[in-house]
Amino acid sequence: MQPLWLLAALLALGQALPFEQKGFWDFALDDGLFMNDEEASGVDSTSGAPDIDSVTPTFSAMCPFGCHCHLRVVQCSDLGLKNVPKEISPDTTLLDLQNNDISELRKDDFKGLQHLYALVLVNNKISKIHEKAFSPLRKLQKLYISKNHLVEIPPNLPSSLVELRIHDNRIRKVPKGVFSGLRNMNCIEMGGNPLENSGFEPGAFDGLKLNYLRISEAKLTGIPKDLPETLNELHLDHNKIQAIELEDLLRYSKLYRLGLGHNQIRMIENGSLSFLPTLRELHLDNNKLSRVPAGLPDLKLLQVVYLHSNNITKVGVNDFCPVGFGVKRAYYNGISLFSNPVPYWEVQPATFRCVTDRLAIQFGNYKK
Repeated sequence: MQPLWLLAALLALGQALPFEQKGFWDFALDDGLFMNDEEASGVDSTSGAPDIDSVTPTFSAMCPFGCHCHLRVVQCSDLGLKNVPKEISPDTTLLDLQNNDISELRKDDFKGLQHLYALVLVNNKISKIHEKAFSPLRKLQKLYISKNHLVEIPPNLPSSLVELRIHDNRIRKVPKGVFSGLRNMNCIEMGGNPLENSGFEPGAFDGLKLNYLRISEAKLTGIPKDLPETLNELHLDHNKIQAIELEDLLRYSKLYRLGLGHNQIRMIENGSLSFLPTLRELHLDNNKLSRVPAGLPDLKLLQVVYLHSNNITKVGVNDFCPVGFGVKRAYYNGISLFSNPVPYWEVQPATFRCVTDRLAIQFGNYKK
């Protein structure tokens, strides 16, 4: 059982997107774990941190056999469970069931858990989910169900959901209306599924407001159509995308980070990047580009460009920076061009006139 002071310290740290779990108590990094009832959870509303003097364990007798229960957290990972355990306290906020042998989520598995905020089902054998399995979870915000055997996105997801991580399953299709009713979404991670462009039905994302979407390590040959217009981050790395056409990025004027590394991109049509006025970070490394993409000087906020491991043979003096002063609002702090067949000694110094300093340029020519 974790000491109270450790949990309180972790809660004060906050969390950053995208979330990558390295240990169980990483889930405690979200202050929202106690957001439903400040008084009951001991949260100091002025600082956002738990009041150590007022936080008391809520579990005494009700705890599933073999699990660890403390401060509304029920940890039942790595127990070889084949079903969701019974006797879970109704005021549970976080339920950890990862690394078990659960193969099915039944209708009443989460009955009474109306205060559940985070549900962790990573690395089980789940292939079947009852259409009403999540119905009792009216306050669920985080659902982590990656590394299972799902062939479809779970039906009837709770409308309160903010974060869905469903990567490394067997999903081939994103049907129309599957995300309907989700009005508070922030992040969807669905990489590592055998998704092709044809697997996205027209209207699959209709009405969905979303900040972060990752569909990496799939089977995409192009940027999917009709993704949410609200996206701030789009990651499509490790696919088979071959080109960026003019209309591919038309809808995504709010993007500030675009990840297209580890694809097969040979061509970026002129004008394609002009639809991304707020772009700050562009990943095009490990592709098959023969030149620096046109339009970079017009992106006034662009600060990071990854172009390493391509086939670029020449870098022009105006490939990165606009002509004239005062046009670019943010200088570059990272440009990577290493592992390209470009003779760096032929590149004119003025090429990087809008870069913070020489250490921001990675040509491979500063090796010791």
